[in-house]
Amino acid sequence: MSDTAQRRGNAPAGERVADWADGRLGIYGIGRKYMRKVFPDHWSFMLGEICLYSFIVIILTGVYLTFFFHPSMNEVVYDGSYAPMNGVRMSEAYASTLDISFDVRGGLLVRQIHHWAALIFLAAMFVHMMRHFFTGSFRKPREINWLIGFSLLALGLFEGLFGYSLPDDLLSGTGMRFLDGSLLAVPLVGTYLSMFFFGGEFPGHDMIPRIYSLHVLLIPGIMVALVVAHLIYVFYHKHTQWAGPGRTERNVVGAPFLPVYIAKAGGFFFLVFGVITLISAAVAINPVWVYGPYRADQVSTGAQPDWYLLFVEGMVRVMPGWDVTVGGYTLALGLLVPLIAFPVFLGFIAVYPFLESWITGDKREHHILDRPRNRPVRTAIGAAWISAFLILLAGGGNDIVATKLHLSINLITWAIRIGVFVVPPVVFVITKRICLGLQRRDREKVLHGRESGVIKRLPHGEFVEQHTPLSQTELHALTAHEQPRPLEAPPAEDENGVPAPVSRKERLRLRLSRAFYGAESQVPKPTPAEYKALHNGHEGAAHAEERAVLEREH
Repeated sequence: MSDTAQRRGNAPAGERVADWADGRLGIYGIGRKYMRKVFPDHWSFMLGEICLYSFIVIILTGVYLTFFFHPSMNEVVYDGSYAPMNGVRMSEAYASTLDISFDVRGGLLVRQIHHWAALIFLAAMFVHMMRHFFTGSFRKPREINWLIGFSLLALGLFEGLFGYSLPDDLLSGTGMRFLDGSLLAVPLVGTYLSMFFFGGEFPGHDMIPRIYSLHVLLIPGIMVALVVAHLIYVFYHKHTQWAGPGRTERNVVGAPFLPVYIAKAGGFFFLVFGVITLISAAVAINPVWVYGPYRADQVSTGAQPDWYLLFVEGMVRVMPGWDVTVGGYTLALGLLVPLIAFPVFLGFIAVYPFLESWITGDKREHHILDRPRNRPVRTAIGAAWISAFLILLAGGGNDIVATKLHLSINLITWAIRIGVFVVPPVVFVITKRICLGLQRRDREKVLHGRESGVIKRLPHGEFVEQHTPLSQTELHALTAHEQPRPLEAPPAEDENGVPAPVSRKERLRLRLSRAFYGAESQVPKPTPAEYKALHNGHEGAAHAEERAVLEREH
C-alpha cells in the first residue's frame, strides 16, 4: 500500500467522504474558487440578506402549514374548538384554517410567522430594489440580475395575494371578487379568463384548489429557481462596492466568504428569524375567525389587501367609474385602466436600466456604486415614482383615512386623483434641487474642509472660522465619481458634404442626455489643480501671518 493510500486510510471519516466527493464532483476546485471570494461590507448590503432569510422562513413555515390545510371548497359544518363558529356551514379550507389556529399545537404562531415573513419579504424586496436603483448597481453587467429581482418582486405580489386568499374567509373572498372583476374587465376574453380561473361563475368550485396549486407549487418553484439564479449571478459578477481608497472597477475590498461572511450570515439569519417570530407572537395578523367564512352576498367593512397590493386597490378606487361602448362591447374603464396601469407602473422600473443605458450611451461595466446625490435625475425619477406609489397606497385605504381623519371620502378621493399627477413632478424638482445642493456642499467641503466651530481672530481684527481639512479617505469618497458629458449631436453633413438629417429618435435621445448630464444636472467637482491652488494659497497666507505676528512681538 502506498504512503498516500495509507494516509487516506487513516484520515477522519469526514475527510474521506470529501475526498470521495471531490473525485466525482471536483468540489475542492470549486471550493478554492468560491469559498474565498471577497464580499464588501456595508449595512445596505444586508437588505438582500433580509429578503433571502425571510424567504427561507416562508418556505419552512409553509411546508408545516401544508400538513394541516385542506384546499377544498366542499361545504362542512364546523364543530371545533372555536365555539362561536360551531354549527356554521363553511368550506373545508376555512374549517382547516380554524383547526390550524386553535387545535394544532403551535399552528397559530406558525400561521402568523408565515404571514409576517411574507410582509417583511416584500418590504425588504422593495427597499432592496430601490437601493439598487438609486446607487446604479443595475448597470452592465447586472441588467439580467435586475430583471430576475424584479421578477421575484412581481411573483411575490401574486404569491401573497393567493396565499392570504386560501383561508376562504370573508376578507380574502372580497379580494377574489376584486380579481374576478378585473378579469371580467378584459375586452373579448374577460369572461373566459374568469370562468377558467374559478372553474365556473364566481366563486365557482375550483378556486381554492387552483390557487393552492399556484401558491405551493408553481410560483414557489419559479421563485426558488430565480433565487438560485440570482445568487449565482452575484457570485459570477463581482459584488458592487462603494468608492474608497484601493477600490476600483476591477477589484473588491472586503472579507472572504469563508469563514467571515458565512459566520455573519448565519448569525444574521437567526436574528431575522427571531425578530419575525417575536413580531408574530406579539402582533396578531389576519384573524380569520373574526371575519367569518366567505359568502358571495356579504362583504367585510374596511376591507383592504396587504400593503404591497394596496396601491393597486388605490388605482381602482380613484379611477372614475366610466363605461364606454365600442363596436357593441362595453368597456369598464373603471377597471380596465387600472388593469393596464398596474403592469405599466411596475414595468417602468424593470426597463429603466435599459432606458438609461440608451440615453447615456454608456456600455461599460460598472462595479463602483453611485452616491444618489451625484446622479440627480435618476434619484429624482426614483423619488417621484415612490411618491406616486405612496399616494396610490393611501388611495387604497381612502375609506379608513376618511374615517380616522373625519373627512369626506369624496374629498380624499379627489385629493388622491389630483395628487397622483401633481405630486410626482413636484417631488422630482425638489429632489433634484436637493441633490445639486448636496453636490455644492461636497465641493465646498473638498476645497475648504469641514467647519470646526473654532473662531479665530486675525491680526487686523477680522473673525474667521477655522476649517478642518478632510482626510484622504474622505476626499477620495467625495471626488471619485465620474461626471459624464451629454452626448454630442452628429455633424449636419457627412464626409461628402451631403446633409445628414437627425432622426426624431436620436433628437429625443440627445435632449434626454442633456437633461441627465447637462450643466443644470450636475455641479462640477473640484479638480486637483483647484485644490492645490487654493490650499497652497492658504498655506502661504498662514506663513505670512505668522511672520507678521513674530515681527510685531520682536
